[in-house]
Amino acid sequence: MSTDLISQDTIVALATSPGANGAIAVIRLSGSQAIAITNSVFKGKDLRTQASHTIHFGTIRDGDEIVDEVLVSLFIGPNSYTKEHVVEISTHNSKYIIERVIGLLMKKGARAARAGEFTLRAFLNGGLDLSQAEAVADLIASNSAASHQVAMQQMRGGFSNQLKKLREDLVHFASLIELELDFAEEDVEFANRDQLKRLITNIHQVIRRLISSFEQGNVLKNGVPVVIAGKPNVGKSTLLNALLNEERAIVSDIAGTTRDTIEDEINIHGVTFRFIDTAGIRETQDVIEAKGVERTREKMKQARLIIYLFDPTQDTVADVQQQIAEVAALSIPFVTLINKSDLLSTAQRASYAVLEPVYISAKEQLGIEELKEELLRQVNVANIQTDDVLVTNIRHVEALQKTIEALDRVLYGIDNPVTSDFLAMDIRQSLHHLGEITGTVTTDDLLENIFSKFCIGK
Repeated sequence: MSTDLISQDTIVALATSPGANGAIAVIRLSGSQAIAITNSVFKGKDLRTQASHTIHFGTIRDGDEIVDEVLVSLFIGPNSYTKEHVVEISTHNSKYIIERVIGLLMKKGARAARAGEFTLRAFLNGGLDLSQAEAVADLIASNSAASHQVAMQQMRGGFSNQLKKLREDLVHFASLIELELDFAEEDVEFANRDQLKRLITNIHQVIRRLISSFEQGNVLKNGVPVVIAGKPNVGKSTLLNALLNEERAIVSDIAGTTRDTIEDEINIHGVTFRFIDTAGIRETQDVIEAKGVERTREKMKQARLIIYLFDPTQDTVADVQQQIAEVAALSIPFVTLINKSDLLSTAQRASYAVLEPVYISAKEQLGIEELKEELLRQVNVANIQTDDVLVTNIRHVEALQKTIEALDRVLYGIDNPVTSDFLAMDIRQSLHHLGEITGTVTTDDLLENIFSKFCIGK
């Protein structure tokens, strides 16, 4: 690791959200001089003689001037988040006070922390592995019960523990294969090839399951992008407003009112859905509206789920079937939605049954709860167990896929006997890719890429 990444400086940053309207702000320091630097501007107990995990009232002073009354929390390393001395100063949430306090601390020897540097230090000092550190960022960004639970499970080591077990089993056989290389001239086998094959096959299955969990994990982490599509003036904007329970989109009887996409999100039983209201699909000579229709088609291709809405007073069953065929050709899950269902007779409802639609009235807010249940069913939320290990990070998926490729070469080598050195090379390669996930194998560029996405102060 470069000396830049493992800097011994004492760092300082605002840990709470800047600009927030709360009463309290928290300023965090980490490093060998964190307590001494804080003590030099703190009037109260001598912080250098206090026990870890204690809180002390006093004032921050610039000479004789009192800047603020504060509470100082002490965490003496290695019993802290970063495994270094950590101090958290709770001040009043005034921009002026925050800037004065941080300025004083920097004058006394602290430097401004870089993005994610506190968590980077936790990783470099062995407090977290890399996948756990990434889960910290996911936890901060979580905006639903499901995304919170998945991030918490990963931060507490669920994913890491599973990978650790896989690595331990592989390392055992790798050491036996490496031992064979030392006795190459004697043509002996220390690693039973049948046992190795069973192990690789088992690991292969576990990793395949982890890779396949990404689709569900990504849904919980980032939400489900849902496009509301249909012809002009069928009630798409009214539906968006009904789902959000607010007037988010302009509603008009004039066809083509929505000319660009409108996006907003709601939480349904712990899962975030990002709804995208789009321009009505039709042939038009209006240049601006035509661009809106083009964007609609692009959004539909990018969606995880499509709500295709139609108005039974405008279209026949045959018309709708033709429209649905075009949607089905995208190979993206979709829900067929009949609007203005309160205007349909029993016979009309029966004629549309072949489409297996969900019946709603966006204007009267009828059938909205049934639609929400159908959306949850479409994303298979009932089968998502947040206690299970779910992969939510594309970097992890790519590393797992490379691990699979290396393991496939090991299996090929066992079935088509190759020398131990080639088997050892492929096993080492699989271990390398697993190590990239947890941080056993890292580069400075990788760490910079990961931690630069964190907020300052975390």
